[in-house]
Amino acid sequence: MKKKNWIEFDNQENICQEKPEEDNLKKIIKINISKQKKGKKGKTITLIKGLGITNQTEVKELLKKIKVFCGTGGNLIGEDIQLQGDMVKKSIEFLRNEGFQNL
Repeated sequence: MKKKNWIEFDNQENICQEKPEEDNLKKIIKINISKQKKGKKGKTITLIKGLGITNQTEVKELLKKIKVFCGTGGNLIGEDIQLQGDMVKKSIEFLRNEGFQNL
């Protein structure tokens, strides 16, 4: 007996598709997060290098999000992010939430 409104489909096509290259780049690239004393009176800053994002708008959006998450100021130097204060733990937590794995 045939059922009405029954549609069979093959779900293997969706499983076999690879993820976009951006996700693969996030897994391959090694990200360096360090703190330094720099500038007037030896203030501490946190440097995030090696994000692997070449699009300036994406880097600016990421900078804005991480500044809000950490509750601190910061700026962009080329492709690197510079945050005020010792924000190493918070920045690692934020980047892991965003999908970056190699920290």
